[in-house]
Amino acid sequence: MESWGWWLVAAGALVIGELFAGDFVLLMLAAGAAAAGLAGVLGLGIVGELLVFVVVSGLALFFVRPWIKNRFYRSSDQVKIGVSTILGAEAVVLERVDAEGGQVNLSGELWRARPYDTTRVFEPGDRVRVIEVDGATVLVGKE
Repeated sequence: MESWGWWLVAAGALVIGELFAGDFVLLMLAAGAAAAGLAGVLGLGIVGELLVFVVVSGLALFFVRPWIKNRFYRSSDQVKIGVSTILGAEAVVLERVDAEGGQVNLSGELWRARPYDTTRVFEPGDRVRVIEVDGATVLVGKE
């Protein structure tokens, strides 16, 4: 097999590897390998192919990859998941909340609750904020 064929095989393998890695590094190297394969088809020889691979891969890593990552992961830092979705949320007391426990309605869900400040007591109808989460119990307080 000609050298350009090996470059194309490498490019395909790198693209497949990127499917598992997901960080766009292997994809940039695949672009370099494909360009090197094209250089081989044009008859640049192995030194030219290696030079094309290094240049194209380097440019892709430093210029194209950051742009692609920005497009794909634009708002991922702003996405709340897990406990962070309810911290600071407002809840309505359904059953008296004291150091022994109680119950609140939080976004339509029933949660066990205790006051963050154990000396406080909240009565049904009071609006409270989630300050902390302790397992399946929210610790609440007034603002």
